[in-house]
Amino acid sequence: MSTSTTPQQSVVVTTYTRGIVGPGNAMLGPLADGGTIRVGTPPGCWGPMITPKFQGGHEVSQPVAVAGAEVGDAVAIHIKAMEVTSLATSSGVMSFVDGRYLGDPFVAKLCPSCGTVSPPSHIEGIGDDAVHCDVCGAEVNAFRFTNGYVIVLDKDNKVSLTVDHAAAGRLAAQARENAALPANAEQHSILSLARTDIVGLAAHMQPFLGNIGTTPSKDLPDSHNAGDFGAFLVDAPHAYAMTQAELDAHKTDGHMDTNSVRAGAILICPVKVPGAGIYMGDMHAQQGNGEVAGHATDVSGVTEVQVEVIKGLAIDGPILLQRPDDLPPMARPMNAEQRAAVKALAERFGQTAIEENGPITFIGSGRNLNDATHNGVDRAARLTGLSPDEILNRATITGSIEISRLPGVVRVTFLCPLPILDRLGIGDLVRAQYGLDR
Repeated sequence: MSTSTTPQQSVVVTTYTRGIVGPGNAMLGPLADGGTIRVGTPPGCWGPMITPKFQGGHEVSQPVAVAGAEVGDAVAIHIKAMEVTSLATSSGVMSFVDGRYLGDPFVAKLCPSCGTVSPPSHIEGIGDDAVHCDVCGAEVNAFRFTNGYVIVLDKDNKVSLTVDHAAAGRLAAQARENAALPANAEQHSILSLARTDIVGLAAHMQPFLGNIGTTPSKDLPDSHNAGDFGAFLVDAPHAYAMTQAELDAHKTDGHMDTNSVRAGAILICPVKVPGAGIYMGDMHAQQGNGEVAGHATDVSGVTEVQVEVIKGLAIDGPILLQRPDDLPPMARPMNAEQRAAVKALAERFGQTAIEENGPITFIGSGRNLNDATHNGVDRAARLTGLSPDEILNRATITGSIEISRLPGVVRVTFLCPLPILDRLGIGDLVRAQYGLDR
């Protein structure tokens, strides 16, 4: 914890955890209930992946304690603003280099020449062999692109474009500056590799955070704070090994890669350590439904959130109140004309009751998409008291199951009766988010 004990209305975060989330990290704050956090985050994924001293696949922010947040509560994170600051980034499909890691290249990298685990390193030149061990000088990168690209970004017009090798080389010559790495970031910029398999492809920009949430109750790699990547910790040959039961108990599923976790959304997260410990990172410039390439366009950025404590809401993983325009079509609340038509339909068939409900999304994670779907449905059933089969029916006709990431993160969205949401203490949040009548 920080030395301050007086809750602060605003906390600015400019420090990071080198890839680990958990109670071993000192917390900033405490933030007052209802206060705001402003965080400038470095890119996730590829930059930390090619930086051997990192023991996780991201570089997330130092956690912030929230006054009054106790184990068994939840915190609602209102995402107020999100801005990309990188001028360019690089990404693509990955492969591992054998002999350069112990069990997991995201967590325990190894110099193949001198045998140093998680060695300090530096950049020499441009390309796949640019990362070198400080101890012996050997090329030490544990990852390679199988297909990659460099992409330049226009945040004002919300467009981007992949570039050729000449342009990528110019960007690589000033990689840290073009990536807009924050002053305290310790990662190498992935722009240094300058991989350009896709050239001239234009894409929309719609930034979101791939890793945001609350601190797990045991230290673990930030990229593994979910049921799919976390599965690599089970019986692993390194210091962060866990059993499956330990993983299930401690993780908070902050690593979601869910593209609707963006400005205007509300993310409700479990509190598994005193103070909650809110952290953020892994901003993406864009991504469709499903990070199917394994990685998206990781960028530096600035995010501002407002946080409130929800007492007694004991949840196992995140609940997402998506922006109305991000909801799957079947889950969008009906307008006045549609409601009138439903009322007429009820009268026509003698149906007296019409349910009052609102959209809600449960995040599920697991080793694969089937396991993740079962996890999301089970979380929804346990919390709401509805049966798993009813959740499946509701998701089928008033919602959707959507992929957030391969191999195993999904969104389970459905219309939930408002009396249940009121009982949980989030009915007013849902009403305000979707303009529903009290």
